Amino acid sequence: MKITISGPPGSGTTTVAKIVAEKLGLKLISAGDVFRQLAAKKGMTVEEFSQYAEENPEIDRLIDQTQKEMAEKEKNVVVEGRLSGWFVKNADLKVWIFADPEVRYSRIAKREGKDLTVVRQETRLREEFEKRRYWKFYSIDIDNWTIYDLIINSGSFDAEGVVEIILKAVEVKKIKVDQK
Repeated sequence: MKITISGPPGSGTTTVAKIVAEKLGLKLISAGDVFRQLAAKKGMTVEEFSQYAEENPEIDRLIDQTQKEMAEKEKNVVVEGRLSGWFVKNADLKVWIFADPEVRYSRIAKREGKDLTVVRQETRLREEFEKRRYWKFYSIDIDNWTIYDLIINSGSFDAEGVVEIILKAVEVKKIKVDQK
């Protein structure tokens, strides 16, 4: 069973992916964790590292290729990341989670202990950089949601509610854990 969970910053993908992986007993691969770790190693904020990555395509390619290779090796996995739905071609279920930008900004501000105005500006900038990078490096339009099996507004549900929707989709699609 392979599930991808994607969405913009603050939509809840990381939280939801962790819970889904735990409930289904699957391994979790998170691009966001890798990205944040690399930013910290460089002594940069996520926004600074995002700008750095725009000028250094090897960063994105390293993260994306690593995530793709890890996902290909695993039979039972939840892959969380903005582009995971695009890169994990053989996923059984591809999920896109979104929320109103103001909801997302508030979540990020709370999570990071930052001022909402600062988060709003940083997140908009980050999303602009990412959108350009994804198109430039991969010809991926991040606003094209047609590749996803399930699209959920996390502004309308708490994390557990989003998880329940995903678990119901797994049940309806009759997706099973690969025993091989």
